[in-house]
Amino acid sequence: MSRAALLVLADGRFPAGGHAHSGGAEAAVKAGRITGAASLEDFCRGRLHTAGLVSAALAAAAALGVDPRELDAAADARTPSPALRLTARKLGRQMLRAARATWPSAELDALARAFPKGAHQPVVLGLAARAAGLRALDAAYCAAYESVSGPASATVRLLSLDPFDATGVLARLAPEVDRVADRSGEAARAAVHEGVDVLPAASAPLLEIGAEAHAGWGVRLFAS
Repeated sequence: MSRAALLVLADGRFPAGGHAHSGGAEAAVKAGRITGAASLEDFCRGRLHTAGLVSAALAAAAALGVDPRELDAAADARTPSPALRLTARKLGRQMLRAARATWPSAELDALARAFPKGAHQPVVLGLAARAAGLRALDAAYCAAYESVSGPASATVRLLSLDPFDATGVLARLAPEVDRVADRSGEAARAAVHEGVDVLPAASAPLLEIGAEAHAGWGVRLFAS
């Protein structure tokens, strides 16, 4: 296993399309729920323990070899918002393109054939980690960290927030990212034997509502 592969997969410059998405931060800024570093931290913490937990568990399960079709259906069931489901598949399609170019794999090729319009991004992330020779826990870490780093980076652009303050938010959340990744890994291991229904299904209604509102905006900085 190459631990450097984890750095490649988790790098914000990996061409998986995440830079064009705010993870709900743009809608939260407009609604006044993010106004600075303190409220950004609250937003990211909530996202980490809901959408981040779900994504990390799905990614870890995919890395362990759980059927991606079952995982994709489980992701759909855990994403009530049509806008977020569409976003997850767009991001999955982009990540799959990048992953197939970086770590050619028969499993990634099969996923592309099974989901021509894109599988949910966490499922693709888990299979990309598997193709790169990484552990399920590594996939969970990537997904959990991405759930907070995306909104933090977007908020720097949306509010002209000091990048040092945004990085401080991520540093303070690091112990919680550890716990979410560990919990996700445990759930994924259980899913191998008990099925995908045991994976976390934490909800974040404001993220869902914000995504639907954001999708209807005529002018926006981010795609989601």
